[in-house]
Amino acid sequence: MLSDLEISKQVGLQPVTRIAEKIGLSGSDLDLYGDYKAKVRFSTLERISGNPLGKLILVSAITPTPAGEGKTTVSIGLSQALNKVGKSSIVALREPSLGPVFGIKGGAAGGGWSQVLPMEDINLHFTGDFHAITAANNTLAALIDNHIYYDNDLRIDPRRLTWKRVLDVNDRMLRKIVIGLGGSKQGFPREDGFDITPASEIMAILCFSNNMDELKERIGNITVGFTFDGEPVKVHQLGFEGAIASLLKDALKPNLVQTTENTPAFVHGGPFANIAQGANSILATKTALRLSEYVVTEAGFGFDLGAEKFFDLVCKYGSFCTNAVVLVATVRALKMHGVQS
Repeated sequence: MLSDLEISKQVGLQPVTRIAEKIGLSGSDLDLYGDYKAKVRFSTLERISGNPLGKLILVSAITPTPAGEGKTTVSIGLSQALNKVGKSSIVALREPSLGPVFGIKGGAAGGGWSQVLPMEDINLHFTGDFHAITAANNTLAALIDNHIYYDNDLRIDPRRLTWKRVLDVNDRMLRKIVIGLGGSKQGFPREDGFDITPASEIMAILCFSNNMDELKERIGNITVGFTFDGEPVKVHQLGFEGAIASLLKDALKPNLVQTTENTPAFVHGGPFANIAQGANSILATKTALRLSEYVVTEAGFGFDLGAEKFFDLVCKYGSFCTNAVVLVATVRALKMHGVQS
């Protein structure tokens, strides 16, 4: 049996410009990242905003097992099948996080003959979106500490900061740390910690934003801590929202790639479903809906978590609705639910 990597190497990838042509886009609509990856320009998103919306199909699952239940594989396979029978379909998925990729779960680009490609690029650094989000999150953290160090006009209580740093790595040693050691010139000692990048509020905000103005506004409304009087402190009070948003100017653009059968695929954003919405960006889903008859997307984790958030939050902020749902229920997961063969 061939491995996923061996299968991906056997596929004849088409240039991403050819993939774009299948959904009515040209080279001038794209920012190219090599031959097989691209971002869709904001000007194109505005141009297609009047196109009719296609049908949205959500793939979810019963409570998953540690290895995952195949939502991504089913999503890709279904989109490929729709194209095979003559329908126009695009699959929209989340970007993988390096933490799970190098953990028990492994990659998140599908499997077998239902993968998004180039698989190794998507599973690793891809177009740099996660790195941009990491930089934006940690720049905000540094600016907050700098504000406290120099004058602290807002009287922020260092003991009540809620904004953590992030890193796209599973590293339990960094979850609880002490920073600012080494004397007065190195800052002030305080407890801090690292979350994983998909858990950053900036990741969730990016995937809920329709444009740069909205992204900047949402960043400005982030609560980063509390004052000595117990009042919440927001980013717009510090005046940092513009600088943070500028780091995300390219990360907000949806990524276009392809599947093993050269079906167009948008892979963009990656918030976890246990602490955020667990879906790809609404911008990617809306773009796909404007460019095809059927869009297949997935909601992370189990139906009672990711799918509920998809209906209650993602559809609301994206101003679209789900037309059909596919529920993945594997034998392995059923056994864990107590169903014996």
